[in-house]
Amino acid sequence: MKSAEEQLQLLCRGIVDLHVRKELEERLATGETLRIKAGFDPTRPDLHLGHTVLMEKMRQFQELGHQVIFLIGDLTAMVGDPTGRNEARPALTREEVHAAAETYQEQAFKILDRDKTEVRYNSEWLDEMGCLDLIQLGGRYTVARMLERDDFSKRFAEQRAIHVHEFMYPLLQAYDSVALKCDVELGGSDQLFNLLVGRDLMTKYGQAPQIVMTTPLLEGLDARVVDGKLSGAKMSKSADNYVGIDEAPKIMLDKLMLIDDLVIWRYMDLLSPRSTEELRETKAAADAGTTDIRLVKEQFAQDIITRYHGADAARGAVAERHKVADGGLPTDIAEIVVPCEDGGLTITKALVLAKMTKSGSEARRLVTQGGVYLEEARITDPNHPLDKGTRHLVRLGSKKRRFAYLQIG
Repeated sequence: MKSAEEQLQLLCRGIVDLHVRKELEERLATGETLRIKAGFDPTRPDLHLGHTVLMEKMRQFQELGHQVIFLIGDLTAMVGDPTGRNEARPALTREEVHAAAETYQEQAFKILDRDKTEVRYNSEWLDEMGCLDLIQLGGRYTVARMLERDDFSKRFAEQRAIHVHEFMYPLLQAYDSVALKCDVELGGSDQLFNLLVGRDLMTKYGQAPQIVMTTPLLEGLDARVVDGKLSGAKMSKSADNYVGIDEAPKIMLDKLMLIDDLVIWRYMDLLSPRSTEELRETKAAADAGTTDIRLVKEQFAQDIITRYHGADAARGAVAERHKVADGGLPTDIAEIVVPCEDGGLTITKALVLAKMTKSGSEARRLVTQGGVYLEEARITDPNHPLDKGTRHLVRLGSKKRRFAYLQIG
């Protein structure tokens, strides 16, 4: 096991909050195996890179020899976490939660070592609590402390409903730490209040308080640096600015190459498997102009794809991208049948029906601006005819190229 100082250097990389650093250093210095908990309410089955920031920190603890506990909040998921919400979250059934949890675990074990991960469900102890137990748990915290949470205080000030069960959620999550006797609890930065409740509650049950560490919420692919500050909404499917860990290697590569040149360092700091020193040297070379930033992003993308799909798939995706960039055709060009009546239709109509553009106006604009090719020949007439019974290789764009074979009729 590495020294406490070496462990701290790695574990503190990319974190937002640490309560309390001295306590963590002291526990690491003992050389004992620490119990590290991270809880997940599996309300959605699919994971994207934003979800994995926390799991990467779990993996670091795991590789340092500590015991990682992957806690599935099956009961708390049914209660619903009010964090960051203006209204209560709709209740989920136990069946919905367990179905999502199965998929969640399979994806999580692409990061964590399955054989070294302790998987627990908080229904193990929360289902056993009776009415009196819950009342006594509620008696260990005050309403005033609960109202210190931003989301609760805003709703209270605006006279919007706060349901009693929402106050229970932080207490139930905190009791998980009591039940598991955790040394460290990890969570996203938006979970800081809940994690600190766990720290407080442990002392009231006569346990040493857990150390709390939070990781940042990863910005989406559309993030930018404005006036020296990182700006952008967090990665999410609803914002369509995400990279799903189960997406095809080629799609992952294409998306990751779109990350802004200044934002890529944020992604690498949080997700790259490479050492802090190696990342520092890479950035220095890029800043000095001796390394092309496109190669930096490509190597990062290859590292990410390797983790989720394997090294061969990562190399294949990169090779495919280079081939297309050099003028070659991709190997997975879609075959799309475009229905038509009579003798045929125009290229504009075909692009819309094939869903290669969102609207006729977008299709017309692409054609007139020279962004559409048939059999690698540029066309500029939006009324260019495509005869029924013919098949055409269509390409959109010259840099970020998209291909399809359109079968007319």
